[in-house]
Amino acid sequence: MENPAPPPAADPKPPRRRDRHGRGMRGPVAPPQVPLSASRAEGFADLVQDSVERLERRLPQLADIDFLILEVPSVGPAGEGWSDEAVPLGGTIAAREGRPARVVIYRRPVEIRTKGRDERAALVHEVVVEQVAELLGLSPETVDPRYGDEE
Repeated sequence: MENPAPPPAADPKPPRRRDRHGRGMRGPVAPPQVPLSASRAEGFADLVQDSVERLERRLPQLADIDFLILEVPSVGPAGEGWSDEAVPLGGTIAAREGRPARVVIYRRPVEIRTKGRDERAALVHEVVVEQVAELLGLSPETVDPRYGDEE
């Protein structure tokens, strides 16, 4: 039996290289230098950096301390670390064996407790001040005289 339908003809149109309306492919919503394109993690890192720079003017010894940002605190063995009632916002690691002291800020717990950028910036600064004070054995008011003031 013969095939009654002829094979489909090759498409004479070239493949599409543009969108349907001939205006080209879409570009990014915002250029990379605009804050809109910064991720939440990058914005959080900027807040921590601003807070550290603010404190370094008063305490030059902060240049010897590493500041780290982690997503969430890790859970250690049973009985160690944090409890169900309170999740830490930050922590410290003392200097040892050639390693500098470290201040750790946990991004997600801080973000969850704040609603806007200004509130987040204030909480980040408060956590940084508290952790630096703990590491240096000072009171938070010594580290930043405006600690505890409503901004």
